[in-house]
Amino acid sequence: MAAKEIILTPEGRQKLVDELAYREGEKHDEIVERIKEARGFGDLSENAEYDAAKEEQSQNESRVNEIRHILATAKVIEHDDDAQISVSIGTTVEIEDAKGVSKVTIVGTTETDSINHRISNESPLGAALIGHVAGDTVSYETPTGKTREFTIRNITR
Repeated sequence: MAAKEIILTPEGRQKLVDELAYREGEKHDEIVERIKEARGFGDLSENAEYDAAKEEQSQNESRVNEIRHILATAKVIEHDDDAQISVSIGTTVEIEDAKGVSKVTIVGTTETDSINHRISNESPLGAALIGHVAGDTVSYETPTGKTREFTIRNITR
């Protein structure tokens, strides 16, 4: 089975680059220091501090490898500033329905953050908005089976 393509915005890529630098540098050094300190407590077979530090080291290395893989295989979406703006990954869309106006930013699946209104291009709303321009009316079916309809008021990058 082919791996699913990972799509990132330039900001999302930079965030991963920064996290990788932190985990390979400062975080790695902190863990190594904790392991050295824990070794000084004696018997490693019953040393909870040592076990916790080794577990943290393993988790950190797993995340480092995951970030490296994402950065090596992800497609970064760049936008042509001269083109008419349509909804795509990396755009912020102002939408309006009967309940009012809201803004969402369309991002790849690895960058979703519902608290900050960053929705995946693969979510029902994200998939429905992709390719549309300001003024379009878009409807989609929610996971609960209801149909929602929005009008796109504005699109920005």
